[in-house]
Amino acid sequence: KLCGYLNKLGIKGPIKTWKSRWFFYDENKCRLLYYRTAQDINPLGSIDLSSASFDCKMENGEGVFEIRTPSRAFTLKAISKQAMMYWLQQLQMRRWEFCNTQSRFPSNEILSCSFAFVSYFVFTFVDTVDSEDFLPLVKTPTEAVGLKAASLPAPQTSTALQNISLKHPWTEIQNTVYNICGSKQLWGNNGNVFSFEEFQDHPENVDEEQEAEEGTLEDGRMGPRLNWIRKARWMNSGFPGSEELSREKNSVDKVTVLQQQILTLTEEVKSQKELVKLLHKALEAAQQEKRVSSMYLTAAEDKDRLELVRHKVRQIADLTSRLEALEQEKKELEQILTLRDSLIQELKEHVQLLMEKNHAKQEVIMTLTEQMARELSDPLQEANTITVETLYKQQEEIEHLKDDIDAYKTQNQFLNSEIHQVTRLWTSVAENEKALLMKCACLQARNCQMESKYLTVLRKLQEAVPDLPSSHAELVKNLIQEALQWDVKEEAEEALSLELKTALCPSSEYDEYGFMTVPDYEIEDWKLLAKIQALEIKSNKLRSQEIVEKPLRDRWNSIGELSPSAELKGLIRSGIPVEHRQRVWRWMASRHCSPVPGHFQRLLEQSRSTEHPACRQIELDLPRTLTNNKHFSSPTSQLIPKLRRVLLAFSWHNPAIGYCQGLNRLAAVALLVLEDEESAFWCLVYIVENLMPADYYSDTLITSQVDQRVFKDFLSEKLPRLMAHFEQYRIDVSLITFNWFLVAFVDSLVSDILLRVWDAFLYEGTKVIFRYALAIFKYNEEEILRIHDSVEIYQYLRFFTRMITDGRKLMNIAFNDLNPFPMKLLRNRRSMHREELEAEMCELEQIKAAYVKERAEQDL
Repeated sequence: KLCGYLNKLGIKGPIKTWKSRWFFYDENKCRLLYYRTAQDINPLGSIDLSSASFDCKMENGEGVFEIRTPSRAFTLKAISKQAMMYWLQQLQMRRWEFCNTQSRFPSNEILSCSFAFVSYFVFTFVDTVDSEDFLPLVKTPTEAVGLKAASLPAPQTSTALQNISLKHPWTEIQNTVYNICGSKQLWGNNGNVFSFEEFQDHPENVDEEQEAEEGTLEDGRMGPRLNWIRKARWMNSGFPGSEELSREKNSVDKVTVLQQQILTLTEEVKSQKELVKLLHKALEAAQQEKRVSSMYLTAAEDKDRLELVRHKVRQIADLTSRLEALEQEKKELEQILTLRDSLIQELKEHVQLLMEKNHAKQEVIMTLTEQMARELSDPLQEANTITVETLYKQQEEIEHLKDDIDAYKTQNQFLNSEIHQVTRLWTSVAENEKALLMKCACLQARNCQMESKYLTVLRKLQEAVPDLPSSHAELVKNLIQEALQWDVKEEAEEALSLELKTALCPSSEYDEYGFMTVPDYEIEDWKLLAKIQALEIKSNKLRSQEIVEKPLRDRWNSIGELSPSAELKGLIRSGIPVEHRQRVWRWMASRHCSPVPGHFQRLLEQSRSTEHPACRQIELDLPRTLTNNKHFSSPTSQLIPKLRRVLLAFSWHNPAIGYCQGLNRLAAVALLVLEDEESAFWCLVYIVENLMPADYYSDTLITSQVDQRVFKDFLSEKLPRLMAHFEQYRIDVSLITFNWFLVAFVDSLVSDILLRVWDAFLYEGTKVIFRYALAIFKYNEEEILRIHDSVEIYQYLRFFTRMITDGRKLMNIAFNDLNPFPMKLLRNRRSMHREELEAEMCELEQIKAAYVKERAEQDL
């Protein structure tokens, strides 16, 4: 057992006192309990050692050391340096044993398989390090530490009351009652925090043991019962030093104690005399007040009483004036006193300077005198005397320096061992935490994958077997309903810390930009598809977090000032991390579209003063913008007013376009990322006027129609089988893809993939839209080829982009698998199809004019 008496430093405001406490180590909880005496049953407090550190500073004094916990620091003092080092070593060892035991994993099959290598590494490292001894083991000081020390009386402080804990009065009362009631069976009672039977000496002679219990121990000290009697007598006595007087055997010490008592009593008598004087003065004032009151009451008429009152008023006025005069005199005296104090301070400084000069002169005189004496006396004898004295002083200094060096060596050895142990604990915890994170990520990803497969099987079962019995069909329907309402957290995740939950399994309903992680569709089949999609996205994220996302984030963190380069292009294609996206988007927009200071504010003033023709259409489109995002889902959402101002400002900025349906979604995405209205406005200007071709958002949308023809050409070249399949069933893909190109896939792809597409689109231009449109069809090519009905193909094309869950795979198809096409080829195709489209439109205008003319002639 690790136990013994230590002095604990108690701090109550400015007062610091040492109190003797019995300390006992609880190995089950790794706590150091402390009591007032070894016989107490209830502890006064405890110190948690599992996360504590230890320190010993030689400047604090011999035997003083500190235990620092996260909440507070405890200062303790042992009776000797050896006892202090013993306590520190033992606490270190027991802390390591407890932490090492707690850090082991549960012995089930799953954890043992996954953490076998990590456990081998950690404990092999520990066994290797254990061989390094920074500080030799200190021998146990049996007279101060251990179970035998419990039978010795507690070290007494200067006064008995000083050792009583005022913070724990109820515990003190309980311990006192227990000690009084249990004094007859001191060693037989097991009510303490540890059994006294464990540290009894088991004397061979039973009579000797009983004799020791009755009040006289073998070493001549008094037993616990007589100690309590002595304490009771001391508390009833009137002299604070009576206990010391009864214990002292030397007559000189008795005289000293009596002299101290005489001084204490003399001071008390002085204070009592001053109190008597104050009471005399108060009595005289009361008697005078009584005489005046009796005169007032015995007056025969009201005139006399009135005269008395007037006399009293005059006295009060006189006293008031005298008081004011005295106050004024007091202020003047205070000013004079202040001046005198400053003068005195100056005089003191002057005197100090004179004394220093005098001291310097005296030193010079002494030096000259000694020099003359050496010259007059025997030179050899003087030299020998000085040499002996100097050697003696140097030897003393050397001895002191050796003691200091030994003390600092011991302190350094202990601190090295403390740092070494803390490093071992930290390494073990870090390895365990890393292994746990890896295991949880794998399990979570596998869980999401299995759940998505389960939901897919349910959906296919419902679609593939329409003639199921009613009971079976109802069972499948109930399973689907339960799966849609099932929270994607397992019971094991509840035991993880908040940080682990945030890092591995965010269970938020919305992502970083406010998009719903599982869209809430009205159609039940779409709800199930959304659930499957969310699970697969989560599984992909968890699997790629350590392998792909973390290295990519580290590369972004190492980038300082942004400048166009092949490396930056590759990083942007891989996706910009959330914490860097806003900065990079601002940089890309400002490269090609230099913001004009104050221009946005002027446009807002113009929109307030004059109503734009497109204002009504803007108001109609605001509630239909990004309905699956919490920042735009209702008319009272926080970003709706900002979106209105951005669109109105753009309509005044570009009168040729004004407003076109689709601009609301482009501006909304810019607002979500950039957050600032003016930055979102200039980003919208950059997209419409720099990235997109001219007339893309005009009334005729002629360039948008041209891009659809160009895309069909690329689709025939890159995916000929799929294009032939579309032509066989007369599928016009432009009905699906026209909206993709107009709003850059907003409301078509899930938010995570959408923002990655926008990252590359803002940096490289519209060719990214062509690349990703082709990649989407390539991603789902086999599924589309298996459908042999035009209606089913159109139904599938309506939502198939929402089923794309692996953004990395889609990016590889867009930029690696498909053969690249240069921007020059895209411009040539656009020019060719524009000429064809303009010719067709001109021909249609001629046919329309001829028809109108013919109709007019018929009417005549």
